[in-house]
Amino acid sequence: MISTKIHVMRHGEVDNPEGVLYGRLPGFALTELGGAMARRVADHLVAEGADISAVIASPLLRAQLTAAPTARAYGLPILSDPRLIEAGNVFEGEAVNSDRAIFFKPGNLRYYTNPLRPSWGEPYAQIAARMSAALSSALRIAEGREALVVSHQSPITVLTRFARKQPLAHAPWSRRCSLASLTTFEFVGSTLVAIGYSEPAADLVAEAQDMTPGDSAAALKR
Repeated sequence: MISTKIHVMRHGEVDNPEGVLYGRLPGFALTELGGAMARRVADHLVAEGADISAVIASPLLRAQLTAAPTARAYGLPILSDPRLIEAGNVFEGEAVNSDRAIFFKPGNLRYYTNPLRPSWGEPYAQIAARMSAALSSALRIAEGREALVVSHQSPITVLTRFARKQPLAHAPWSRRCSLASLTTFEFVGSTLVAIGYSEPAADLVAEAQDMTPGDSAAALKR
């Protein structure tokens, strides 16, 4: 049977000094450290002999910049897939990291009526559907080889939970999806046989100031 690996990568550290929940907003490039994370992953894949035949990324700038070093290393174009985009969130554009009190303003309480959906953003089921479709597309493109797919923390977490048949609802701070991490989905034919996780840039992540909660060595900006 044909074996295929899809490495789903979270983007590197984002230049966001104001602590904005940037979501799907345009702009927001990588920091210098974030660029180093992206290059580290490219070097890791080459050193491991990964047979990368496709590089696919969310259309957002931070994902495209993260995908670029691997695309250059393998002489490949970056294919954009809008299904890999960040999850929608009603707090997009708000400086929630510099002022957590925004979450508790009386006018925002209506967004917490159903955390299992969740009521403050794109439904988990919708994220799972589009991310699993993007994964299936990558599987077809890279059949018998490997692909790098660059997305964002929440969508990658939901995809992984969906693939493992876990409840989609979860606490954001429990996410195991650090900056520049790789969640690797291994298939035999069209059957998923294993899910792995690695952090090739772990030492760089420890230096980062990442505003997104999760199981990470990065600190929260204050």
